[in-house]
Amino acid sequence: MLYVVATPIGNLEDITLRALRVLREVDVIAAEDTRHTRKLLDRYDIHTPLTSYHEHNERTKAPVLVRRLEAGESIALVSDAGTPTISDPGYHLIRAATEKGVPVTPVPGVSATTAALSVCGLATDRFVFQGFLPGRRNRRREALRQLQDDDRTMVFYEAPHRVRESLADMHEVLGDRAAVVGRELTKVHEELLRGTLSQLTGEVEERTLRGEFAIVVEGRGDAPEVSETVLRDEIGRLLQAGRKANDVAKLVADSHHMAKRDIYKLVLEVAKGQ
Repeated sequence: MLYVVATPIGNLEDITLRALRVLREVDVIAAEDTRHTRKLLDRYDIHTPLTSYHEHNERTKAPVLVRRLEAGESIALVSDAGTPTISDPGYHLIRAATEKGVPVTPVPGVSATTAALSVCGLATDRFVFQGFLPGRRNRRREALRQLQDDDRTMVFYEAPHRVRESLADMHEVLGDRAAVVGRELTKVHEELLRGTLSQLTGEVEERTLRGEFAIVVEGRGDAPEVSETVLRDEIGRLLQAGRKANDVAKLVADSHHMAKRDIYKLVLEVAKGQ
């Protein structure tokens, strides 16, 4: 039997009784980082042997673990934090095990995704998990453009050194939507920042960013579309009032929850016509 076991994302008390029992009873625990998992096991006086299973060895390690499963051993798969396979290793092992007819069962628990959604205050009846956005700006913005018309709440993970850039790109591409930034969820320095994407972008500019981040952004919503004629009239009035093109694009985009890049093109057209 292969058990897929969720472990705490920060607070070590966030583990189920069933997870503790399984971790004690299996023959071996396949851990993303054995040193990290050892801290959890020591906390609960669990002495099950550990073996490493991470993104750099999973293709070669999965067949080895499957052979052990076929021989009748039981294995618990854990990641460093949260639920395995949710932006963490595990896919190859689970697929290889199921192909060999080995039973795979979940031992559910905490996840940074559900933790962030539970406190975001946005609609959660429908949501989409995007994980980590691409590191390169052009690829990140393209990924966001594909979400422009999605009306589901969106959940992203982000590294501290890219939070500023990602929030700025979200604002630029998606428009000024409501969002929540969760930092170090369930940990001692847990923090939730709430506001619009423009407000949050400004707020993180003033901070030294550390820890792990989950960002929740509202979907496109059901607001009626604004006609191009209305947009052109509004842009024309602002330009005639002496506003700069970039400022006009931001004001109009924020006002109608639209992407600034799209409005900016329209601003240039209107300005050229004037």
